[in-house]
Amino acid sequence: MSSEWNDPRPMAPHLQVWRWHGAMLSSILHRASAIICYVALFLVAAGLLVLALTGKLPLAGLVFSPLGAIGLFVFLFAFLFMAVAQLRHAIWNRGSMLDPQKNNLLSYVMVGVSLITSLIITLLISGVL
Repeated sequence: MSSEWNDPRPMAPHLQVWRWHGAMLSSILHRASAIICYVALFLVAAGLLVLALTGKLPLAGLVFSPLGAIGLFVFLFAFLFMAVAQLRHAIWNRGSMLDPQKNNLLSYVMVGVSLITSLIITLLISGVL
């Protein structure tokens, strides 16, 4: 049985076919943020368990180092991005901003708000501001 398909492009949407846009970026970031939040939740829970059992904060030198500040920034970005994504879903549930141009703009605003807010909070906690 022969196939009638003669287009050399992939049949499924793929990065070679689709151009990057805001909604695609926010979808990928939302999935990555969920993974980051779960890993961070596990690390915080394990750290609190060790703190409760031994009275010492595990890896305290790492937590309060520049590398710890970077980790805090990544976690804050993931957490804030997921929170802002929930606001976007509330907007969508009202039937607003569903057309592609407004959706892409909303996605870029989500990334920007999450980046700026997490940077400010990280700098405040680190004592830079």
